[in-house]
Amino acid sequence: MSQARTSIELLSQYAVYHRDQRNIATHFIGVPMIVFGIGVLLARARFDVSGVAFSAAWLAFALSAIWYLTRRGQFVLSVAVTAAVGVLIAAAHGVSDGSVGGWLAWGVGSFLVGWVVQFIGHYYEGRKPAFVDDLVGLLVGPMFVTAEALFELGWNKPLLAEIERRAGPTHLRNLVM
Repeated sequence: MSQARTSIELLSQYAVYHRDQRNIATHFIGVPMIVFGIGVLLARARFDVSGVAFSAAWLAFALSAIWYLTRRGQFVLSVAVTAAVGVLIAAAHGVSDGSVGGWLAWGVGSFLVGWVVQFIGHYYEGRKPAFVDDLVGLLVGPMFVTAEALFELGWNKPLLAEIERRAGPTHLRNLVM
């Protein structure tokens, strides 16, 4: 069952679909744009609970934060990805209160452009996105991007080594035309 998989298992499975360095680079753009777009679209759905106003975007954030924070073995990564998604959701609320046209342009536009960037990356990879085989990949994407950013900063080299042991090293794939 997917709830029982550890961060290492989830990141390694996701990494199998993301070994081309160009694909990984596109995820630094595409994944945040998708999360932001979803946040914008959900931010206008608001409701009150005991006099406290909430949005569907904050509810989705809370559920994803619980999921990230319960991934076993990588507390720093869990906190970092939760913070990163929280920043994107807060920014999404900043653009969601305008006109309906502006709200849709930001939300749908960010979401669609993010997916276009993702699919360009997967063209370089020569492989379909991970979520096609496992919908949990939609939640792992932000965790993967956050982990890759932290690896670039020198964090947790043993985790990076274990992911590469399981998924293989990154590379630049030769494109066959």
